This record gives sequence, structure tokens and C-alpha cells, in this order.
Amino acid sequence: METRIEHLVNLALEEDLGDLGDVTSRATIPAGQIITAKITAKQPGVIAGLGIVGEVYRQVNPQVTVRPCLEDSDPVKVGTVVCEVVGAGRSVLTGERVALNFLQRLSGIATLTAQFVEVVADYQAVILDTRKTTPGFRALEKYAVRMGGGSNHRIGLYDMVLIKDNHIDAAGGITAAVEAVRADFDARDLPIEVEVKNLDELDEALACKVNRILLDNMSLDQMRAAVIRGAGRIPLEASGNMSLDRVRDVAATGVNFISVGALTHSAPVLDLSMRLTVDE
Repeated sequence: METRIEHLVNLALEEDLGDLGDVTSRATIPAGQIITAKITAKQPGVIAGLGIVGEVYRQVNPQVTVRPCLEDSDPVKVGTVVCEVVGAGRSVLTGERVALNFLQRLSGIATLTAQFVEVVADYQAVILDTRKTTPGFRALEKYAVRMGGGSNHRIGLYDMVLIKDNHIDAAGGITAAVEAVRADFDARDLPIEVEVKNLDELDEALACKVNRILLDNMSLDQMRAAVIRGAGRIPLEASGNMSLDRVRDVAATGVNFISVGALTHSAPVLDLSMRLTVDE
């Protein structure tokens, strides 16, 4: 994670600074002027990504001090001071937008995740993320999901087998696909999940004794029937167009997991701002 953060921050700063650097701050702020800046929440939510703020300023100017006022996963309300940044004014403002971009994005994911988790709190269902992430940002975005109280599905294509409709069609059926995976040297020791679209496919997947079954775009009635048929033998995961309005009803069917692509592909940023004072 640390290597990933360092690399992404470097890319973001290169993108923002170009060849000439922060021309506005260099022209308007006297060299050596020290400022204190506060990052403040402008709406309620959950914070994630404070460590990245520190990495931004480490790369901009190691002499800038970042003082977190709380920890990742902490809730905030309007007006909560998230952290303070103290140092050369030019450096503080140079890193402002990059730091806020990371912090707002990850806090937005954590906030939306926390909302989903709260809605299903009365049920057993665990809220999961998906691979529908910003390219290159998956590790950070999945971290933000955890900070919001959710759990991670597979990280990539390498750490879990997920047999979906295209794999099933290509292999000639669910059973054939599962057998092919179990015969593959690299995949045979990984957990296997199978996607099913109806109750007949569910029965076939249950017979294969896989590790988890994904109920894809099923109606609530189908999910309830699937839970009864499964009888707790294999964990069931619901997926497909999950929203805050619908997810509680899905959890009430008795499924074990609910995967929500929106956590990472549609989370709005958490509104944060940086305001500064000039130190005497």
C-alpha cells in the first residue's frame, strides 16, 4: 500500500505541477512565509485517506508538518477540523488540491459504504465492494471501503475464482467450468464462487460444492427461494444494481453477502476545504 500511495501521489503532483510548478503561489506568497492551514468538513461523513495527505506534503516539501486531528474511519460533521498543515506557504498551497483530491475521493467512498452498512445493520448480510474501481486506485479504494465498515471482495483476477456467465458459456456449463478450475494447477487451491441467474443454476452450483454462490440480478422472491434451497450449505451473495433504497430488502431475504459496485464507481466525494492563516 505504501509503495502504491507513493507512486500515485508522484503521478498526481507531476500532473499538477508540469514543468513550471505552482506559478501562482510562487508569485503571490513571499518566500519563507509560514502559514497554518486547516482541512475542514463541509458535510457529514466518514474520513479515509489521511495518510495520503502526509505523503503529498512529504513529496512537496518534507519540512511541512501535517497534524491529523482524527483517524481514518472516524465520522465527521459540518465544521469538523480533519487535519492541520503547517509550513512554508508556497508548499502548503502547492499540495492543497492533490491532497484534497485524494482525501475527498476516499472519504466519499467510506461515507457511502457506511450508509450501506447502516441500512443493513439489522441483518446478517455483509456489504462487499467489487472490481469496479478507478484504474490504478483499487488498493486505495478498497481500503476506503474498509474504513466505512464494509468488506473487500476479491482484490483482482488472481486471488479468487469467480465463474460468471461468459465463463460458463465458454466451458459448456457450470459443472464443466468448476471441474476445469479444479483441474487447473494455478486455480485449484483458490476459493471458487459461481454466478447463477436462476434456481436451476443454483441447484447445479450447490451440487458442485463451491465456496460461494453469486445470485445475479435475481428478484427478491428468487433470492428468498434461493436462501431456502441453500439451507445454509453454501454462503450466498446478492449482486446487481444495488442501491440504498433496495439494499435493506435484499438483506432481509437472508443472503450472506451483498456486493455493491456503486461503493467505488459512483460514490460522490466528501466536501472538504482548506483554509489558511498567516503565522506571525
